[in-house]
Amino acid sequence: MSWGTELWDQFDNLEKHTQWGIDILEKYIKFVKERTEIELSYAKQLRNLSKKYQPKKNSKEEEEYRYTSCKAFLSTLNEMNDYAGQHEVISENMTAQIMVDLARYVQELKQERKSNFHDGRKAQQHIETCWKQLEASKRRFERDCKEADRAQQYFEKMDADINVTKADVEKARQQAQLRHQMAEDSKADYSSILQKFNQEQHEYYHTHIPNIFQKIQEMEERRILRLGESMKMYAEVDRQVIPIIGKCLDGIVKAAESIDQKNDSQLVIEAFKSGFEPPGDIDFEDYSQPMQRAVSDHSLSSSRGDGKPEPKFGGRSKGKLWPFIKKNKPPPPPPASASPSALPNGPQSPKQPKEPLSHRFNEFMISKPKIHCFRSLKRGGATPEDFSNLPPEQRRKKLQQKVDELNKEMQKEVDQRDAITKMKDVYLRNPQMGDPASLDHKLAEVSHNIEKLRLEAQKFEAWLAEVEGRLPARGDQARRQSGLYDGQSAPAVNNCAQDRESPDGSYTEEQSQESEVKVLAADFDDEFDDEEPLPAIGTCKALYTFEGQNEGTISVAEGETLYVIEEDKGDGWTRIRRSEDEEGYVPTSYVEVYLDKNAKGAKTYI
Repeated sequence: MSWGTELWDQFDNLEKHTQWGIDILEKYIKFVKERTEIELSYAKQLRNLSKKYQPKKNSKEEEEYRYTSCKAFLSTLNEMNDYAGQHEVISENMTAQIMVDLARYVQELKQERKSNFHDGRKAQQHIETCWKQLEASKRRFERDCKEADRAQQYFEKMDADINVTKADVEKARQQAQLRHQMAEDSKADYSSILQKFNQEQHEYYHTHIPNIFQKIQEMEERRILRLGESMKMYAEVDRQVIPIIGKCLDGIVKAAESIDQKNDSQLVIEAFKSGFEPPGDIDFEDYSQPMQRAVSDHSLSSSRGDGKPEPKFGGRSKGKLWPFIKKNKPPPPPPASASPSALPNGPQSPKQPKEPLSHRFNEFMISKPKIHCFRSLKRGGATPEDFSNLPPEQRRKKLQQKVDELNKEMQKEVDQRDAITKMKDVYLRNPQMGDPASLDHKLAEVSHNIEKLRLEAQKFEAWLAEVEGRLPARGDQARRQSGLYDGQSAPAVNNCAQDRESPDGSYTEEQSQESEVKVLAADFDDEFDDEEPLPAIGTCKALYTFEGQNEGTISVAEGETLYVIEEDKGDGWTRIRRSEDEEGYVPTSYVEVYLDKNAKGAKTYI
């Protein structure tokens, strides 16, 4: 089976077919290119998807990933990232092993095809030239033969005519002989050219064209074979990454199998356990006692003419009710004027009926936190350094975590100090390597940092020891049920201590422990009294009148000039000061701020 023998007369069709074969190869290259683009786009989308659901650093979301289910999800995201990498590998391998090679091969194939068909056209042109020569020789021979016949007939006519002179007859005879000679020469030339053409034609159809068509056939078969190899490579590139993709999927399955629901439940306990004991039983409140009293016995009822029960002072409720109240609702502030009987050491007031439970809940729901010092107000709320706003168990964990962090930082500083000391010793032994005195400043700085961290760690360790000493035992449930509402009528000193350990998620010491309450109140007041007022960083002029009706705000009049002590942090509020005791927030759009460190207001009010 050879194109040279079977398709000797299909030169034009073979030319079209080979061009179609190159177009098919280029079409396959385009297909592979689009596949690589899809793989890259898919890998990019997978990476973006994995990145989108990654936990943000230093956020609450990152803390949630301590649960095994969240860890499994994080492992899934990481495996999907590796999975996307394998699709990038597919794209790279297809580009390098298929697209580049095929593109280079197509260029070579085009050159080879062009050369083969150029040789074919050259052979065609040569045989056509030989054919034209043969046709010209044949026509010349035919013409000469006809001319010789006419010359012979003319001679015979002249020779038969008696009226023609002998000279004319001789001339006709010579002309006939000349024409016969020319016909003979044309015949010999035609025979020679015909023999040569037949030889050339035989070589063309049996040698040149078969050889050229054989080369074209081999070229086409190589193209088909190369296309098949490329398709195999296409599948092999996918097959090469299947084991790694399988490992990625196995990793996802392994992560899913590592989920431990019991461990997650325990983590929830550790995260939200407050350390408080459940509240005790609520005393029965007998409202029928005033009805049974005599009319003359009105010494207590006269003070309650409106029939409204007054809150109990000095007594103790049997259980704490605040664990059922909504979080972040501290107890209401103490009354404006506390009676002497409300003092811890004062005389006890007459026993009054207890308030109904519904009244107590209502007071909790409508109560607002008391701000003891405006200078402690921060945007979004401030977290005390000792984490006293947290329940005991959570506070202990936070303090322990802080102590561990400080110890790690201190260890780093100690290692750095040891390294500097060793380097200084080397400089002392080899002065040419460096000046030992140049390290003194750095050594002193590191030592200062170590001392600072040590004092900080001691402070948190003291708080930690305090919390660990306060955590209740399992058998102390009845003892830990302190009276919550007794503290509502206590003076400001007692309430300050309670504000630090309130129903927003903290704990409350028993009111009977008077010395401890006083110490806590003193510590709490010192925490705010020791704070220095913020310095003014500029001035501002009020563009409009603003009525500050909410806590933390301050009223200003249009055109009023005030000091700026804290600029807008992006929430639309600016902190200003009118005088030493009047400061608060106003909308940034209501004032025109002039920040200047050298302004007149850039001083500290004491």
